[in-house]
Amino acid sequence: MKFKTWSYRFAEQVLNSKLRIRKEIEQIIESIDIPSNQLTRPNVNKIFREKFLQLGWEEQPKVAEKEDIEAKLDFFKERVGVEVAFSHSSFLGIDLLKFQTMSYSNLDKIDVGVYIAVTSAFLKKLIKEYKQKWGGSLTFEKIVRYLPHFKSAIQVPIFVIGLEE
Repeated sequence: MKFKTWSYRFAEQVLNSKLRIRKEIEQIIESIDIPSNQLTRPNVNKIFREKFLQLGWEEQPKVAEKEDIEAKLDFFKERVGVEVAFSHSSFLGIDLLKFQTMSYSNLDKIDVGVYIAVTSAFLKKLIKEYKQKWGGSLTFEKIVRYLPHFKSAIQVPIFVIGLEE
């Protein structure tokens, strides 16, 4: 699968200091080859999950240490948090807060967040050409458009990856 990237708050530089981890993430994305009739959200999530776990990533780490807070990131390894965002675009704020909490509160567990979403062009293709039910999904472009407006609240570096097919 092809992809493009965008760096918020020097995320690319931070991730480059963890080059092995960056290469693992890129390898995972590039290795994904799914027939168009199987590009459902659950199937793509399942494949990402399998690939991250094969490389030893921790799955679903809790964002907060309190028992009554259930928020979790998708994957975590060596101070890098990953959120694979194929859900509705309304989850953008929640996902960004998960990165921020993991970085700045008394948790201090991540140095950089990696946010993976589809591009707008790929989303259109998934819906119109491949007849998949991806309507309302968060897109790379929306993340890139919104993040600068949250500059005072979201201070953790976030590396945004847009899946292009």
